[in-house]
Amino acid sequence: MADFISNLIFLIVAFLSFVFGYWMLSSPQKIIKLQQKFYLLINWRMEPVSMAKEIRNTKIMGLFLIICDVLSIAYFLFF
Repeated sequence: MADFISNLIFLIVAFLSFVFGYWMLSSPQKIIKLQQKFYLLINWRMEPVSMAKEIRNTKIMGLFLIICDVLSIAYFLFF
């Protein structure tokens, strides 16, 4: 039973990670705005030096998250 629960938790986290990575890849501007709002809540103002680079880097992070997620699910399923 404990194995089932831990496997289920892993798959849920992996799915949420995949969804978040896809969101980062598909709409980086929304992610950047969300991050800026969060930093304002903790009394910090965050402004990227170059918005084009920030969008590119956010897309790269989303792609990296998706790749890591797919690899971890493949490892989980086959090993």
